[in-house]
Amino acid sequence: MTQVETTVHYYNNGYEDEYMLQEDEWDRDLLLDPAWEKQQRKTFTAWCNSHLRKAGTQIENIEEDFRNGLKLMLLLEVISGERLPKPDRGKMRFHKIANVNKALDYITSKGVKLVSIGAEEIVDGNVKMTLGMIWTIILRFAIQDISVEETSAKEGLLLWCQRKTAPYRNVNVQNFHVSWKDGLAFCALIHRHRPDLIDYSKLNKDDAVGNLNLALEIAEKHLDIPKMLDAEDIVSGTRPDEKAIMTYVSCYYHAFAGAQKAETAANRICKILGVNQENEKLMEEYERLASELLEWIRRTTPWLENRTAENTMAAMQRKLEDFRDYRRKHKPPKVQEKCQLEINFNTLQTKLRISNRPAFMPSEGKMVSDIASAWQGLEQAEKGYEEWLLTEIRRLERLDHLAEKFRQKATTHEDWAQGKEQILTRKDYESASLTQVRALLRKHEAFESDLAAHQDRVEQIAAIAQELNELDYHAAAGINERCQKICDQWDQLGTLTQKRREALERTEKLLETIDQLFLEFAKRAAPFNNWMEGAMEDLQDMFIVHTVDEIQVKKLVPQRDGLLQEELARQHANERLRRQFAAQANLIGPWIQTRMEEIGHSSVEMSGTLEDQMTQLKQFEHIIINYKPNIDKLEGDHQLIQESLIFDNKHTNYTMEHIRVGWELLLTTIARTINEIETQILTRDAKGISQQQMNEFRSSFNHFDRKKKGGMEADDFRACLISMGYALGEAEFARIMTLVDPNGVGVVSFQSFIDFMTRETADTDTAEQVIASFRILAADKPYILVEELRRELPPEQAEYCIMRMPPYTGPGKVPGALDYTSFSTALYGESDL
Repeated sequence: MTQVETTVHYYNNGYEDEYMLQEDEWDRDLLLDPAWEKQQRKTFTAWCNSHLRKAGTQIENIEEDFRNGLKLMLLLEVISGERLPKPDRGKMRFHKIANVNKALDYITSKGVKLVSIGAEEIVDGNVKMTLGMIWTIILRFAIQDISVEETSAKEGLLLWCQRKTAPYRNVNVQNFHVSWKDGLAFCALIHRHRPDLIDYSKLNKDDAVGNLNLALEIAEKHLDIPKMLDAEDIVSGTRPDEKAIMTYVSCYYHAFAGAQKAETAANRICKILGVNQENEKLMEEYERLASELLEWIRRTTPWLENRTAENTMAAMQRKLEDFRDYRRKHKPPKVQEKCQLEINFNTLQTKLRISNRPAFMPSEGKMVSDIASAWQGLEQAEKGYEEWLLTEIRRLERLDHLAEKFRQKATTHEDWAQGKEQILTRKDYESASLTQVRALLRKHEAFESDLAAHQDRVEQIAAIAQELNELDYHAAAGINERCQKICDQWDQLGTLTQKRREALERTEKLLETIDQLFLEFAKRAAPFNNWMEGAMEDLQDMFIVHTVDEIQVKKLVPQRDGLLQEELARQHANERLRRQFAAQANLIGPWIQTRMEEIGHSSVEMSGTLEDQMTQLKQFEHIIINYKPNIDKLEGDHQLIQESLIFDNKHTNYTMEHIRVGWELLLTTIARTINEIETQILTRDAKGISQQQMNEFRSSFNHFDRKKKGGMEADDFRACLISMGYALGEAEFARIMTLVDPNGVGVVSFQSFIDFMTRETADTDTAEQVIASFRILAADKPYILVEELRRELPPEQAEYCIMRMPPYTGPGKVPGALDYTSFSTALYGESDL
């Protein structure tokens, strides 16, 4: 056997619903399940008769009674309300084929494309093709036009059943076959619309036949729906025929069409409440995010404003590390939160405008401008804090250097001065000869020269101590005490030196007088004396020139050279860090600037649709996010530079602060630009603006945005309106400016411009429409009851109304009555609850 596919195409407003009827459906070669064929015969026959009886006729055998095409044409006229071409009255085969073709042509004219269903097969009484044709008629005229919450046809009918039976126990409608086997779904549909006909609480899930027969009998007797199904056939089969069930259920849908008015009203209310609930969630989310962000700013700003300096470099380095953590870990998420907060606020205001709701006014102190002001204060404190940190670190570095220099010089001086007072106070000259005294004098003169040479070091020590005091060194007291001891000792050495010189000179004069007495002897022993004196002088010169000190100096020279080599290596390492940072910064800075320019160009160009622009911006965003590791690496290089106490870099004009500010601005700009496109899409879709109109708006806006900053100034906006044919007086223009620039900043954004240009075109709901919808649910009463809300609306929306509706206090009030009029006007800001 070969399989033939029957495809029924529906064309409706440019959309095509395609029903693929294969294998278990309509196939000329494969056999139909006998049980299903039986169900379809009975159901389709009853359905046709429910319409034919309006014309005073009926059919008995579905494949026989449609063979001549006459009753088929009549059926189509009854269900469509239109006249078909006059039928051929002859009894010949070609007359019958002509009539069936007229019927099939009419079906085709209604957007149904019939495949593999021909007039000859209907005339020949092919039961499968006849059932298939009737099914296409049922689909087109009984099911296709069913629409529930933007779903239609089969899906719409299924959703309608689910909505109506949702509150009922033991009912779970998921399809049009086994979900109906126990009969409870049919009973639930009847009870939902006519609770007076069935006591649902007394039904037994296990009594499927009883439930089915009850529903079939009540529907026939009270709803004028003929028995199209057989309870025993449905229960005995594994799976009831889907088309038979759909056909019968569609009769319920149409029988309860009178309730559709309430259904439509409920749908409108649900849609409006859904918008309101979504907007309220956005408002609550904004308030929460704003509170958290402001609290973080409130906690962080005093920390950044605290200028209490630490005494040690290590403590200040810890402060710098804390600040680095703040910049790299704590602040970036808050930058994102701030940006998201602004985006949420703009999106919310756009949605409120589109849905004709009043603008959102955040709690006091939580406006976007309040957050921007607090953020500006945070950044000012942050900038000042970093400058202060670096200044303090430089100061402490200078202090540590000076303190170490002081200690070195002081130690050197103290080592030199050690024992000098004892030497100066000795009276060794009292027992010395003239030569020894003169030697002592020469030695003393050498000491005086050495003392004079040390004068500069003492002055340096005093100067360093003074500078440490001026720079508020934390250990200045110890420095001052040591410096004072050195100065006091220096003064004492000066006094003792002068006294010793005077004593030596007196002794020399005394010994010279005595020496005259020995002159004669001296002249005679001159050679020996000369030799002796020379030897004595040589021996004493070795002591006088401080040979030990000279040896110590020779030892210090290599040590100093080692320190210089270490410093040279450190400076080379610092230079490498400078070059490493500069190489990255000189790439990242221009990269950020280029991305900013690309985003700026994309926001003013009109190439492509808004969706195309969104795609391009999303690609930009992806590129930017993927670039983040480069920023992190630069932060790591900057950390090494700060730890090495490098404060200048001749290889680049970019500082880490420049890069940070640029990066945060780039992230904020791409997010805001994407949000602008999203709000434009929202506005376009809500107000029915074509892409051509959007391009025209953008072209006009760009032309008069003379400064190319994304906003028209007042004079430019006036010129734009005049160019578009507006006759503007001062009062009228002032009124328009209050609409497009409610905050009075003097700039009209593109979004405000679009809102103004399309302000009359929006198809929005109004408070009057909501009131009318509630009035339908309330059966024209000026109030509505809790049970009515819970019966007609989904649980979430019903409870939303119950929680917010004020009690009704007007005429005819009853206990529990709720005022839906006040509630509806409050939704649109026309009253307060």
